[in-house]
Amino acid sequence: MSLPPGFLEELRTRLQVSDVVGKRVPLQRSTKGEFKACCPFHKEKTPSFTVNDQKGFFYCFGCGATGDVISFVMQHDRLSFMEAIETLASQAGLEVPKAEPEDRARFERQKTLYDVVESACAFFEAELRGAGGRSARDYLKGRGLDGDTISRFRLGFAPTDGGKLIKHLRGQGFQDAMVEEVGLARRPDDGRDLYSFFRNRVIFPVADRRGRTVAFGGRIMEGDGPKYINSPDNPLFHKGNLLYGMSRARQAASQGQTVIVAEGYMDVIALVRAGFEAAVAPLGTALTEEQIVELWKMAPVPVLCFDGDEAGRRAAWRAMDRILPQLKPDHSARIAFLPQGEDPDSLIRGSGGGAAMQAVLESALPLVRVLFDRQTTMHRLETPEGRAGLRAGVEAQAKRIADPSVQGQYLGELRARFEEAFPWRPKRQNGGEWRPGGKPPAPAGPKPQSIRDEQDDRLAVCVLLCLLAAHPDLGEEVGEGFAMVEIADSGLDSLRQSLLARLGDSPSRDSGLESDRLDSQQARPYLTVPEAVGLPPALVDRIRRKWPFTRPETPLDEARTGWAMIMGHLELRALKRELADAARDMGRQGTEAALERWRGLRQEIERRQTVPGGF
Repeated sequence: MSLPPGFLEELRTRLQVSDVVGKRVPLQRSTKGEFKACCPFHKEKTPSFTVNDQKGFFYCFGCGATGDVISFVMQHDRLSFMEAIETLASQAGLEVPKAEPEDRARFERQKTLYDVVESACAFFEAELRGAGGRSARDYLKGRGLDGDTISRFRLGFAPTDGGKLIKHLRGQGFQDAMVEEVGLARRPDDGRDLYSFFRNRVIFPVADRRGRTVAFGGRIMEGDGPKYINSPDNPLFHKGNLLYGMSRARQAASQGQTVIVAEGYMDVIALVRAGFEAAVAPLGTALTEEQIVELWKMAPVPVLCFDGDEAGRRAAWRAMDRILPQLKPDHSARIAFLPQGEDPDSLIRGSGGGAAMQAVLESALPLVRVLFDRQTTMHRLETPEGRAGLRAGVEAQAKRIADPSVQGQYLGELRARFEEAFPWRPKRQNGGEWRPGGKPPAPAGPKPQSIRDEQDDRLAVCVLLCLLAAHPDLGEEVGEGFAMVEIADSGLDSLRQSLLARLGDSPSRDSGLESDRLDSQQARPYLTVPEAVGLPPALVDRIRRKWPFTRPETPLDEARTGWAMIMGHLELRALKRELADAARDMGRQGTEAALERWRGLRQEIERRQTVPGGF
């Protein structure tokens, strides 16, 4: 819709940039007509965002964001141009001019329909507070909601009397046709009077992007019927385009909060009460393509939360099927599964509270991992044919991604995951595949570590030896675990045994005989004797330069953290070797137990992230 240039100038004249920005971002006055703040469009600790009323613009020296009052509202509130204009015009007391008569008629009709829905929302709120809403209040109280929460989310109650809402709206001067048009009432086929669509239900108002109430969800408390019903699609509301809680979540997401997609109204309310303000939910349907686009306007990688049962996994897979074709660079989703039998509402109201929910969010899986996991449940992985089906399946799913660059990245990572899970390779003879009549391939055996792997593991053990010699106080904590580490190098194994023996012979911490304990000054010459186990002084010096936590002067807490890092590296290597063995066992035995062992190991490897440390 085109707008007269004079209208836009009048809008900018009536509204100071600082007034509009200040309602959304805390401003500090810097000079006359100029304000400073931390930029709302990128994370920063020192304010670099300026607002100048005299010049009528904002500018961030950090990220370069700039513009006038209209562009600020568009960027911050995530609104279209016309949505921003209507928001600012309302604040300025201006009426948005219409370019065409039909546009004006449609705008006026929609404006009146908004009034109908708003009046119904106020009616439902009043009914909840009244005598007839006692059962609904008791229900909400039983779900852990207090009065402030009920008011904040404008929860209400639809009475059993199907004519009470109709009478109220007629009394407000609204025509029956308008009440029907927004889905609040229905007319029986036999021509009797209108009756309310929502009856004897707790009411959850649904707002559009600008926070205007456009629809309702109704939850039954007792009796027969579907648990939830939602307003039908109408000129103000299309359930596949909106998300419950969207207007509030847009603001929270602009301030850096994680966008969370839950499955229901109560989940969103529980998340918001726990501090997760950027929580939304679909409106009675699986996530749609339009809703995915809306989510990406708020955050490039939202977290989708699902129950940990089989139904939750199926819902996650349906969402993944919708997201895959639309993936584009830097835009995806992560999937979080809640503990068995929990949803966000029950989890947060339980003993774990918001911390338990935060742990779920931090464990969210990348989409590529969920895709691979799903395919492993669809094929018999104990057979060669099943494993071939797995590879074909993951590649077929990746090829559904329309963006060629993202598709290529998915194909590469999925193939790498397959190769890591099933490292078997066919034996070759004279550069070609084995054929009948030739020498049969040798039975599959453990895949030898590469020279690089052996060198890395040996170096990791050397680091641990240097660290423990420099910090013998760690011996009581880590000695038992270190003694169980598999060390192929006999020289390093000998040093490990000697060092642990000396630590074990030293007096206890409470004996007071500090001089008898292995301290760093005794350990260093011991470790640098080349003929002992082949650790030349140059190697020890290099280790202590590259890994400072191996130095005697390093605080014990830092040394403890370094120990955990290096041990994690060795444990992850061992798990990967065990996974390769499990894959071979699965191929030979073909049992469910072998398959479960393989899956368990793979999940544990996925859980452990590669530890930094230069290996």
